[in-house]
Amino acid sequence: MPKIKTNRAAAKRFRRTGKGHFKHRSSFRNHILTKKKSKRKAQLSGTRLVHKRDTKAIERLLNQ
Repeated sequence: MPKIKTNRAAAKRFRRTGKGHFKHRSSFRNHILTKKKSKRKAQLSGTRLVHKRDTKAIERLLNQ
């Protein structure tokens, strides 16, 4: 039986933290930044934790 492949798109977007949660980069920070306020762009910087309900789906994509 072949090995299960990791979803490469998900592997590039999510990382596991030390406690077992997943973190991801904030959306809406890629382009069309001129119309967005500095405060909004600053709040979108950094990483966020994935919601608890979505963790099982991401684990399935990453085979962890």
